[in-house]
Amino acid sequence: MDDTLVRIMNDAAHGRFPPPDGSTTVVGQPDARDAGVLAFTAHSVVFTDEDPEWVRDVLAATPGDELAATMNPYFLNALLARTGRHMNTIDLLTVADALPGEPEIALREIADPEHPRVARAMKYRDEVRVWSAEGGVVILGRGVAGRWETAIEVAEEARGRGLGEQLACAARHLVPDSAVWAQQSPGNARSVRTFQAAGYRPVGSEALWVAG
Repeated sequence: MDDTLVRIMNDAAHGRFPPPDGSTTVVGQPDARDAGVLAFTAHSVVFTDEDPEWVRDVLAATPGDELAATMNPYFLNALLARTGRHMNTIDLLTVADALPGEPEIALREIADPEHPRVARAMKYRDEVRVWSAEGGVVILGRGVAGRWETAIEVAEEARGRGLGEQLACAARHLVPDSAVWAQQSPGNARSVRTFQAAGYRPVGSEALWVAG
């Protein structure tokens, strides 16, 4: 399997980004589930099993700023129509280094695969693990190209106490790797602030095309 996508993400996690030359790298999907676009500063990565020449032809026909073509609705809609997939949002992609030791917040692992948070996470990630805290949960699993990703959820009645930041930070202690990734919808300013307060660095934007 072509490991280009894995290498690009590993480099980005450590602050080494593709050259900001305005170009687009097109690579195959890492697996049947995951296809989409990563957009860094003046460089994009499209991972799809569609014909690379077709992808480049659509990019060339996309109106507007060519540096933003891969995130233009024209391009995204063309790929979705061709693949029969759908997408949710264009997310802010962030990453944080792993931290040593145990999380500072008390957590209890949820092993029940029927739990709604476990069931939902398993649709998008592999090796999913979920921990609960008083008022919230933190989720870890392998996402695009095997990277470790986290998501958190805070109950409405527990908000405003810093619990989200604690959960996001806990994922940095729990991840069995050197880094953990997280996506936030750019319009969800509360979530963006929470992850950045927990040490997650913005590296680019991401649009995932979901099958089914």
